[in-house]
Amino acid sequence: MIPVKGHSNLFRDENTNAIVNTDKTAYENYINSRRVNSDKQFELDEMKKEIEELKSLLNELASKITSK
Repeated sequence: MIPVKGHSNLFRDENTNAIVNTDKTAYENYINSRRVNSDKQFELDEMKKEIEELKSLLNELASKITSK
């Protein structure tokens, strides 16, 4: 592994020429951030489904009321 100039946590793999980040704290923060965002997106999707269900039920109720 060859150190990248000006970056203490970056190294270049001699075999693949890939840049490797060895900052484990930054990686863990990134993974936690992705997990939190994924959880939030799931909750948002669930709320959208519930709102659509409520709208459908309200439309059904309104059509029953107006047809009487």
